[in-house]
Amino acid sequence: MQHFGEDKVLHVERFFAKQKPKCARLLVSIEREKNMILDTIVEDKKIRLREEKDKLPLEYMRDKAYSVLKDKSRDTTLFYHNLAKDGISIIGEFKKASPSAGDINSSIDLLTRIDEYNDSVDAISCLTEKDHFKGSTEYLEQIRAKSTLPILRKDFMIDEYQFYEAKVIGADAILLICAILDDAKLKAFYQLSQELGLDVLVECHDEVEIERALEIEAPVIGINNRNLNDFSISLDTTKRLKKYIPQEIIVVSESGIKTDDDVRFLKDLGVDAFLIGQSFMESKSPRELARRWKEM
Repeated sequence: MQHFGEDKVLHVERFFAKQKPKCARLLVSIEREKNMILDTIVEDKKIRLREEKDKLPLEYMRDKAYSVLKDKSRDTTLFYHNLAKDGISIIGEFKKASPSAGDINSSIDLLTRIDEYNDSVDAISCLTEKDHFKGSTEYLEQIRAKSTLPILRKDFMIDEYQFYEAKVIGADAILLICAILDDAKLKAFYQLSQELGLDVLVECHDEVEIERALEIEAPVIGINNRNLNDFSISLDTTKRLKKYIPQEIIVVSESGIKTDDDVRFLKDLGVDAFLIGQSFMESKSPRELARRWKEM
């Protein structure tokens, strides 16, 4: 796993120090409006976790994860390296629904989709959240059986149990959402992921969260273009936040990538990768779409 030193944090602190109003440190003290949908998802996740732990206890899942970790046949940095290579990288997502879009109508089945992803994208994202995205760990296991591409477990990761489970079901990387984790948990979960050989995509929505991601020395930062307060989307979020991120860090733009113009706009900003969900899910040929956007 690649690490970066203190110069990265100094870079962003110096940048913030020049801004008006004052640097992002001041913003941390300002209580931000909580998103009710996000709060609901997290509370529902806590209920699900209690049920899952009743079926398979934490100790069992932890032992299973470390047993899987002993298998050295798979590159534990594959997700990072697939995004770090030259040219634009694409993470193709599988999801059946979302709070903003409702049910997503896919014109091809999961196995056909994975075949197309295998021929065109650099990593696969799988939603495993059940209540609001209709995901499941079983979907990820099916994808693992059909693909050698690195798989990102996309979920609301709030408990160590989920990280052990991610390793057991075959994930290569996990998502850490800054908006639902305090500093202590963000750091602890990042360290646990490294210990388990899981790459991490740290998702940020604003300047404060970018600074927090840099403080834990995350080598891959995702900028979510979706506003968590009203669920509106603007690619200008990537434009606004990218300038805070040192060049050596992989930048992934997430949400709202739908058109050729969107792709051109983000490529011109110099992002390293796209995470694309709904556009691929609704496409009759995600392989063709991914190849076209890569060649643009």
